[in-house]
Amino acid sequence: MALRCDLIIRDATILDGTGAARFTGDVGVSGDRVVAVGDLGAASGDREVLAAGRVLAPGFIDAHTHDDQVVLQGAECMLCKLSQGVTTVVVGNCGISLAPARLQDPPAPLGQVCAPDWWRFGSFAEYRDRLERQPPAVNTMALIGHMSLRLEAMGGEVDRPATEREAERMRMRLEEALAEGAAGLSTGLFYAPSSHAPTDEVIAVAEALRARRGLYVTHMRNEAEGVLDSIEETLRIGEAVGAPIVISHHKCAMPENHGRSRETLALIERKAAAHPLAFDVYPYTAASTSLSARKPRPDVPVQITHSRPHPEMAGRMLADVAAEWGVSLQEAVDRLLPAGGIFHNMAEEDVQRIMAHPLSMIGSDGGPLAKQPHPRLWGTFPRVLGHYARDLGLMSLEVAVHKMTGRPAAVFGIPDRGVIRPGAFADLVLFDAATVRDRATFEDPKRPADGIVETWVNGRSSYVHGRGVTGACAGRVVERAA
Repeated sequence: MALRCDLIIRDATILDGTGAARFTGDVGVSGDRVVAVGDLGAASGDREVLAAGRVLAPGFIDAHTHDDQVVLQGAECMLCKLSQGVTTVVVGNCGISLAPARLQDPPAPLGQVCAPDWWRFGSFAEYRDRLERQPPAVNTMALIGHMSLRLEAMGGEVDRPATEREAERMRMRLEEALAEGAAGLSTGLFYAPSSHAPTDEVIAVAEALRARRGLYVTHMRNEAEGVLDSIEETLRIGEAVGAPIVISHHKCAMPENHGRSRETLALIERKAAAHPLAFDVYPYTAASTSLSARKPRPDVPVQITHSRPHPEMAGRMLADVAAEWGVSLQEAVDRLLPAGGIFHNMAEEDVQRIMAHPLSMIGSDGGPLAKQPHPRLWGTFPRVLGHYARDLGLMSLEVAVHKMTGRPAAVFGIPDRGVIRPGAFADLVLFDAATVRDRATFEDPKRPADGIVETWVNGRSSYVHGRGVTGACAGRVVERAA
């Protein structure tokens, strides 16, 4: 009997996510799984899509997001990801996670990610239950944030190291969350109040990772002049508890550190030879975080993403606002807080060197709640495919897709995703390799990409170019297979 599928995508240029050479063929889908790959001329489908040579790849896995809140808010809120071909997101990064922490007045770093009234999940099981009762539009893997654990365990006294009892409380809460399906621990040691945590405190908390081989994912303590020392600290923590390591959004920040990626990558390579170690990167020379995170400098242009007391300043340059008010850069920052900013503090040569490295993955690190977000929220994946792979030739399309699919699936332990093969989940993206490009800019950051034709999540069409999201919420909670 001839094969009958729910969906057949015919005559596609298939990049299977492994980094192997592209090939032409058909892909058949039934339910939420790929059931056949190859010449399916004898098969039929309830729906058939003629790819006409366009590229079919596994749905992209965003290795670093702050989508903890927006995955709970329906398909339209995930247009920024589905329109890029993203089908799976990793949330809970930089030490910040919605669970397990019920907080009345979260400090600024947490407020960048989730609105104050969203800190109501007292356990990871509660957060997971919400995702399962009201499924997200994309698959969601969650980390547990050290900052969230710290605030819950220490209350208002967080500008100091934790006591042994407080660290044990954090370890136990992390252990509970891992048992309930969380993938690992994230830290944001760059940010207060987590910056007050010494290395030994982080190790004591992270000890919960050992039994389940959970991940240790970190926004390191210093990505500027202390970047090498921070890599060493990161390895000390991961090695002490036997946890695979992911360095978040690896960079060499601030003008005096430009070019140092030669040193950082050499150190990471040496460390990775003895311990599981990876890193993610976004394809821009500008970072984005709380406006108070770095002291303003004339040689680092800063654009305001949002300001609670002065929302009208979103999108403006800090220097222009300071000049308009007749105050210093620091005084302008103080007036704008709480606020977020885009910091143009990296060098293109470092971004390209880090992105091209074999250990890299792609992560957007976007801020979905900002009024004027960094364009990486909408543009990261098509920018890699179009600007860096096609236009600059920094890497082949096969390698670029692998960094977005098979590689993060392997690093995070996401089974049956990130590849196109029979039996894999039908997370798929169809795109035009000749036209795919990011359209989001610093001036107009909320623009969907060109060239992303259609995105499927677990076999269901979730985004169609020109139509937007379909309304399907076909995502699932994804657990780590250690």
